[in-house]
Amino acid sequence: EVQLVESGGGSVQAGGSLRLSCAHSGDTGVMAWFRQVPGEEREGIAVRGIHITYADSVKGRFTITEDYKNDILYLEMTGLQPEDTAMYYCAALLVGPDRFSPASYRYWGQGTQVSVSS
Repeated sequence: EVQLVESGGGSVQAGGSLRLSCAHSGDTGVMAWFRQVPGEEREGIAVRGIHITYADSVKGRFTITEDYKNDILYLEMTGLQPEDTAMYYCAALLVGPDRFSPASYRYWGQGTQVSVSS
């Protein structure tokens, strides 16, 4: 059974940085970070498979890193802007064709809130 626990969210001012953590266990396979604003679809922003890929909306500002010893996937976020305000989720085990689609992942964490003020 895969378990995912996110942490590290918070409130920052525009231009600030945060590091989100996703502590994971089990056979996670491909993992990804998503974010969601109330009333909108969940958006895939970064995927860690054999390669790491990013959505255009975060490319150059967000970086996936990983602590392999302790099974933690990180999302390092810099240059945060108010439009980055969302609930951020960690996802695991790719079961569908589109790595940036929430429908393609079987397991989800509970989410961690990021709020960026101008």
